[in-house]
Amino acid sequence: MKKVRLIARLDIKGPNLIKGINLEGVRVIGDPHEHASRYYSQGIDEIIYMDAVASLYGRNSLAEFVRRASADIFVPVTVGGGLRSVGDVREMLKAGADKVAINTAAVKSPDLIAQVAQKFGSQCMVLSVEAKQKGPGRWEVYVDTGRESTGLDVLEWVKKGVSLGAGEILLTSVDREGTRKGFDVDLVRAVSAAVSVPVIASGGMGAGDHLKSVVAAGADAVAMADVLHYKRLDVPTIRAAAEGFGIPVRRVAL
Repeated sequence: MKKVRLIARLDIKGPNLIKGINLEGVRVIGDPHEHASRYYSQGIDEIIYMDAVASLYGRNSLAEFVRRASADIFVPVTVGGGLRSVGDVREMLKAGADKVAINTAAVKSPDLIAQVAQKFGSQCMVLSVEAKQKGPGRWEVYVDTGRESTGLDVLEWVKKGVSLGAGEILLTSVDREGTRKGFDVDLVRAVSAAVSVPVIASGGMGAGDHLKSVVAAGADAVAMADVLHYKRLDVPTIRAAAEGFGIPVRRVAL
């Protein structure tokens, strides 16, 4: 079994790290770089920066955050929000990002997935999917930070995205995001069964034992926000919990 990656997710609005519930009701947490640096020092495996308002304003303003992070944070960094072209992606990679996560622009123009994968490699192209449950075993794709419905079925969309070249899925349950009630395990299981690429489960992490069920459902990585930002748990505690459940994780010497 591959090692499960522990990922810190930082949602950013302007200069601030923010956190919401169901991608709404936003609260300001603090300085993104201070938090990212703390998670890095605690042994986090990867960091995701998401521009929470980029799609609304048609731009991503995270390049400076990424440049700052790449100077002293040495784990893979994924950047998402408002990336609409190969040129936008190139700018983020130049700034120091390792991967890009694309949602809204990919839904509007699926060929962008293929363009990014062909230009920079599938490993760089992360398909970001915001999912809301619409019935038993049915989820719909949302865009614009969970605000806009698309009519797309999540399972059909992830299959199409992977066929176009997406090398990873960042799967956010809008229903669970910020609730600390645990991941949407059924969603993760269904998507993991539908595609052959790694799936990052995002939305709902609130306790160490939430890792057990979501990894059993097929998650290759777990993205965490609230539980880290509010210091409910730190990275070493989460890593120890994973090891206690027999989940293979990276060994970190702090």
